[in-house]
Amino acid sequence: MARITDRTVLIVGASSGIGAEVARLLAPGGNRFVLTARRATELAAVADEVRAAGSACLDLPADALDPRAAAEVVKAAVAEFGAVDVALLNAGQGPDMPMDQVSVADVSRIMALNYDVVVNYLVPLVGQMGGQPAGGLIAHTNSLAGLMGLPRQGPYSAAKAAARTLLDAARVELEPRGIRFTSIHPGFVATDRISGDGLPKPFQISQERAARHVVRALEREPVQACFPWPTAALVRTLRALPTPVSALLLRRLASGQERGAVRRVPPVRRTSPPGR
Repeated sequence: MARITDRTVLIVGASSGIGAEVARLLAPGGNRFVLTARRATELAAVADEVRAAGSACLDLPADALDPRAAAEVVKAAVAEFGAVDVALLNAGQGPDMPMDQVSVADVSRIMALNYDVVVNYLVPLVGQMGGQPAGGLIAHTNSLAGLMGLPRQGPYSAAKAAARTLLDAARVELEPRGIRFTSIHPGFVATDRISGDGLPKPFQISQERAARHVVRALEREPVQACFPWPTAALVRTLRALPTPVSALLLRRLASGQERGAVRRVPPVRRTSPPGR
């Protein structure tokens, strides 16, 4: 396992949460960072921390939902540092969305926030890394919800599953060109954005701990990285059980949190934070 040092690292969704923590963890390694997110002020603050820790950093406010803006970020990264060695695609959102309350627009929006943003960066990164002698690593912060359909997270689960499947195909197809892919599947992570969403969060971990798992995945480059182990084991067990049994357990898990809570679909806003 090689530590990440002297590399050019692109982090999408770097203004807060897991993305910002990963940048802080890798900053002492003498790397070159390209950090991007929509929120310019917060992004600049993270970039200042990275520079203070000894790494070069280019911070580029951009909307991951805009394919032209994403392509310009990749272009600017190459113009500044000559290559992109590691890319962490860390944008997304997964609010509480009961299927009897969502609209078609709600579902489409969640797909855009969790699938389209991956495609918007994936295509220009493949074009760039395919011409680099050493290729490159593209990692995506997916979710354990992307491994099975979770109640009250159906649109989010579907979008994450689509992104995982796309990267699985790209991995096989592009391996001869030196482009590697890692899908990172966190469980529940305690970020400010999800603190009051009403969803049950068994085995929730801090964003600092999640970032350490992500850095380990970037170093080791597994095909899939699932954490924390209790949540990952729970998901594996539910997937292995007969469907009627797993469905019953999932309904009980979801309904237990709904008792006494007001169920509603929150407005989905244009964001670029981590989707955990």
